[in-house]
Amino acid sequence: MKMPKIVKMLIIGMAINITGSSFLWPLNTIYMNEELGKSLSTAGVVLMINAFGSVIGNLLGGSLFDKIGGFRSIIFASLLNILSLVGLNFLNDWPWYPFWLVILGFGGGIIVPAIYAMAAASWPNGGRTTFNAIYLAQNLGVSIGAAAGGFVADFSFSYIFMANLLLYVVFILIALKYYNIDLEVHLKNDEGIASVAQVKDKSKFTALLLLCTMFSLCWIGYVQWQTTIATYTQTVGISLKQYSLLWTINGVLILAGQPLIAPFINRFKEKIKLQMFIGLTIFIISYLVTSVAEQFTMFIVGMVILTFGEMFVWPAVPAIANQLAPKGRMGAYQGIVNASSTVGKAFGPVVGGVLVDVFDMKVMFYSMILLILIGYYFLYIYDRGISKQDST
Repeated sequence: MKMPKIVKMLIIGMAINITGSSFLWPLNTIYMNEELGKSLSTAGVVLMINAFGSVIGNLLGGSLFDKIGGFRSIIFASLLNILSLVGLNFLNDWPWYPFWLVILGFGGGIIVPAIYAMAAASWPNGGRTTFNAIYLAQNLGVSIGAAAGGFVADFSFSYIFMANLLLYVVFILIALKYYNIDLEVHLKNDEGIASVAQVKDKSKFTALLLLCTMFSLCWIGYVQWQTTIATYTQTVGISLKQYSLLWTINGVLILAGQPLIAPFINRFKEKIKLQMFIGLTIFIISYLVTSVAEQFTMFIVGMVILTFGEMFVWPAVPAIANQLAPKGRMGAYQGIVNASSTVGKAFGPVVGGVLVDVFDMKVMFYSMILLILIGYYFLYIYDRGISKQDST
């Protein structure tokens, strides 16, 4: 199957979009803690509010795709992001910093499900390949952005805001040139828009919600690498450059590791649920290893293990959501998936920050393992209500 040009441009756009945001997100907690003098708990609350802005954006972005198409949704959100980044370049002290972050979260929240749904509508036969390609693009953006962000931040945090702004300008130019066909593609592939209330069989929507609960729990643990673990690395003498290198390793390994997991994925391509169970188990091993890490090499080992876990889980969830979505609700279902991950990102910094402030890092790690164990249950039951022929 040959990938359509529009899907390739969506993948490129996603990579640029995530590269821009990745200049900033790994350093948010450090910036608020060290530059603005705020506690980890306060930083966690700010990131939670930012993430809830993204949740609203995710849900709105998916619905907007179903109603007006991805092109208009993406342009609207990109303009909001550019506005917020102009603000961050000129007003980045307290309380302006969290204000601009909320707008940035809202705009970014609209873009991601619109790209996912637009790619799926443009290439109906792409299946998991479509979502895996977008996932790889996201992580390429993470590896480039996070690595560059750490080096740039060593000079000045203001350069971070400037680089983020420039990349969003590039992104909107790509969108204006290549994405203005999505509404036509969407209408050709989806005849009419069905609301959840109009769908008589709610079993697939229930399955989506159960699956997304598991997804949120996984993200609460994963986001600790961007918040509490990020700050912890500073206390054990690991530099910002070294911390950023961890995310470079993450991104490079996701690309280089595809041939390693491909035989398993291909052999069990009809058993996505099994793939995700393996991914959750790998997450637990990663937290156990990182909980005893004090040297940089052990953090590298923890990150490598974590990366293999996410390769099994992250692309599988939107792929299943696409299979579950009724006609005309593709965008809404992708919006719910992205909102669920963002809910995990929202609660993660607060939960982790409070656990570390009140107890210590060990308690935080063991708590994350407990959440993954709860995630096992939701993954186990999510598809029980779906008939065998519809089961994923």
